[in-house]
Amino acid sequence: MGDTERDDAPRSDSAGSAASHGPRASLRQLVPYLFEQRGPLVLALALGIVGAGTSLVQPLLLGQVIDRVQVSEPLGALLWILSALVIADALLSGFQHYVLQRMGEGVVLSSRRSLIGRILHLPIGEFDRRRTGDLVSRVGSDTTLLRAVLTQGMVEAISGLLVFVGALVGMLVIDPVLFGITFGVVAIALVVVVVVSARIRPAVTRAQEKVGDLAAQVERSISSIRTIRAAGAAEREQRATEAEAEEAYRLGLKVARISALIVPVSFLALQLSFLVVLGLGGYRVATGAIGISQLVMFIVFLFLMVAPLGQAFGAIAAVNQALGALGRIQELAAIPTETERDPELAPGGRLVPLAEARIPDAPAIRFSGVSFAYRSAAPERLDARELVRSGGRGSARDAEAAPRRIIETPVLHEVGFDVARGTRVALVGPSGAGKSTILGLIERFYDPDDGVVSLHGADLRSLDRRELRAQLGYVEQDAPVLAGTVRENLRLGAPEASDAECERVLRAVNLASLVERAASSASLDSGLDAQVGERGILLSGGEKQRLAIARALLTAPPILLLDESTASLDGVNERLMRDALDSVATGRTLLVIAHRLSTVVDSDRIIVLDEGRVVGEGRHDELVASVPLYRELAQHQLLVPEG
Repeated sequence: MGDTERDDAPRSDSAGSAASHGPRASLRQLVPYLFEQRGPLVLALALGIVGAGTSLVQPLLLGQVIDRVQVSEPLGALLWILSALVIADALLSGFQHYVLQRMGEGVVLSSRRSLIGRILHLPIGEFDRRRTGDLVSRVGSDTTLLRAVLTQGMVEAISGLLVFVGALVGMLVIDPVLFGITFGVVAIALVVVVVVSARIRPAVTRAQEKVGDLAAQVERSISSIRTIRAAGAAEREQRATEAEAEEAYRLGLKVARISALIVPVSFLALQLSFLVVLGLGGYRVATGAIGISQLVMFIVFLFLMVAPLGQAFGAIAAVNQALGALGRIQELAAIPTETERDPELAPGGRLVPLAEARIPDAPAIRFSGVSFAYRSAAPERLDARELVRSGGRGSARDAEAAPRRIIETPVLHEVGFDVARGTRVALVGPSGAGKSTILGLIERFYDPDDGVVSLHGADLRSLDRRELRAQLGYVEQDAPVLAGTVRENLRLGAPEASDAECERVLRAVNLASLVERAASSASLDSGLDAQVGERGILLSGGEKQRLAIARALLTAPPILLLDESTASLDGVNERLMRDALDSVATGRTLLVIAHRLSTVVDSDRIIVLDEGRVVGEGRHDELVASVPLYRELAQHQLLVPEG
């Protein structure tokens, strides 16, 4: 497990979830996104139908105008009607464009809400395995591509189809011979476009994945900027980030090259159609096969066909791009959330209320023969031919294409202990012994592979996670502080807490001076409005730790889980924190992890862990006498004399 307490190593429930590429999305999976915006969709289609009607009537009226001019008949109201239809067509087109844009934005918002909700409820193991920047990229850039397919693709193509079909019918009625030749040219171009655009989807998927890698690299560099600067590694990080950007650029160019093939094909098809109509149409007028007015109507119908045909070409490309991005979105949507499988995992196949499952005399927490291993996925080692092909190095692409295998890292082995109600119990041991994993199992971030973890006698798997976590106050080892104000951090788990309650818990952890100092120096209405900065950078390490403990205390949980809660405190604040914990421990159960034994020597019971096994239990004096590992730890920390 390394030299540091790293009990949250990656865990994956299946090999399939470890694959780097998402599932291929289908056109059918795009349809629900359309129907989420039923109102705008119906309005856009209605506008398209009306617009198609106004467009298709115009060539017919124009033909009548030409016929009347040829025989010197008065035009009457034809010009006014034709002008009105042109204006109405333009207005309808503009309104439809707005409705489509609004619908696209609605779909993007809906998909982002769904994706955000899915991400925030994924199993913790998924966050261990995935890079934060890639998840951010899926919410941002991948969902944006859905807008393009809706506004520039499917809906406009559907409404344009009416104009296209109407124009084809008009051209067929006017001159079947001229229509057959024109349609043949367009059909050949359409087949070419479909074949070429089919190559866009995998290219877009790969490009979007690389954008996610770039976002992850940028997030890593920014979040660790102080460490990077202090280590003199800014240039190396810059080169690594630029390499990701260059790869994204290269893949973006690949998409551009494929989509660029569609442009000349479309242009040639349309230009050739016009040349055929003008040349062959002029010849047929000269031979008397058709009249001038019919040729003009045919040309206008051809113009009307061009716009939806261009939309169709663009829609094919846009849909394939969107399907590439949708595959990455659907990959996350296919992963069960943390709670979706809870009923089937629960003993007896159903969840029960804690009040019903509670056993009166059972300990607050019990571990019974618990074993647990983290699981991560890694590619199989590249064979000799792949190494030769990659110049002696396994390239990133080769690694992604290689078969995946599951790596297990055992952490706990048949661990068993009780934490009686209202007692303070400490977990001690060297780094990597599995202490933080025990707290993670109590919080149900993970479930044990074997054995049972119970709360008041109830198997945790039989309880609703919200009800379970309402019983627990958890302070993590790294004491995360969210960007915002002191008040926002405190109210994270108790949004209805009053300012007086917030100030009370701050005083309990010796942070009252911070709030008073902030209020006086920044002229704030309340020191609770003081900003803590990104990741709590405006606070000291000890202040962040105490703020995290105050946040847990504000929810008034019956059980407190503290992971190295005094690790960042100096001697004075450590003593004050111990006093605070003594005061809040009344009527509560405390399970505390500590490397500094001085903070837990007065615990009711100390459990000693080593390599995932319980090697001793008892009070401080008992363990010094009976457990060599504990005696060694105490000697190193000068709690007992050497020898």
